[in-house]
Amino acid sequence: MLRKLFPVCLGAALCTVAALTPARLDSQTSSGPSAWVYVSSLIGTTQKTDVYGFVAGSSGKLTPISGSPFPADLDGMAVNGVYLFGAPATGTMIDTYRIQSNGSLTYAATVNAAGPNKCSNSAPFFVTLDHTGATLYDLYEWGDMTCSNNAYQAWNITKSSGALTYDGTAGTSQEIAGLPSFIGNNVFAYTSSCYHFQPMISGFKRNSNGSLTQLSLAQVMPKAASGQGWCPYLAAADPTNHLAIPMQPYAGYGDPVGPYQLASYTVNTSTGALSTSNTYANMPKVAVGGVRAVSMSPSGKLLAVAGTAGLQVFHFNGAYPVTAYTG
Repeated sequence: MLRKLFPVCLGAALCTVAALTPARLDSQTSSGPSAWVYVSSLIGTTQKTDVYGFVAGSSGKLTPISGSPFPADLDGMAVNGVYLFGAPATGTMIDTYRIQSNGSLTYAATVNAAGPNKCSNSAPFFVTLDHTGATLYDLYEWGDMTCSNNAYQAWNITKSSGALTYDGTAGTSQEIAGLPSFIGNNVFAYTSSCYHFQPMISGFKRNSNGSLTQLSLAQVMPKAASGQGWCPYLAAADPTNHLAIPMQPYAGYGDPVGPYQLASYTVNTSTGALSTSNTYANMPKVAVGGVRAVSMSPSGKLLAVAGTAGLQVFHFNGAYPVTAYTG
């Protein structure tokens, strides 16, 4: 039986992800369902990292995998159960590591993400996968054809080797931030940002070959308090057709007036259009400072928010307002 964990990133030094296949405990002493957990950790004051691997037992106890830490210089990471993918904190490469039967990592392949668009002055920051694990996406700073805007690159994964084949670029804009989060149908994905304090929710459609096409979305925002507006950042989708989006209230250009609050949205699964009935009065406030990451549990019932002051977990209720769980 598989026990799935959901990824949470707390800054550049700590990013935890879980493999999508059960760990075979050849050298670890644990029982019950388990998953592999990989943590990217900075080495001293350098900009390089090691990757620590653990087996998560049914009780939640973490046991180091034999050979951990692994000499993999990776910042953001993603796994599909067979391979672990990641990009270093510096440089233009995306690396692939094969996950062995005991959870250990061995190098498999590398691709130069600057190659397709010839943008050597930029870098892939984060990576994610679609729900099938067949396509990898990276957020590439200044990665469009002009080398001046952010973009999402799509890469098809070769099952036998883990090698990546370029499949197109979408979302070429400075307003693109974070990673696209796919709803349950694996067709529509979303993120949000507030570049120069201009609120923008960005939606994408996944094509049959894995590439993305940006949607022309109506910018639907929750009702704000009088004289205020919203600055959204990031998004997390549940397994059906709902989104959670952190939003900070603003009362003018660059003038925040309170902590982030959490909005819930419903996605039209035919068109990708968004709707919400949330208002400033029923959106819970985030107590962990500036939002840095947001992640949905596989069940869609829990929402984790990582901030500059810690980690907070909320109940996610689909189209209904998010509610508090931890302080």
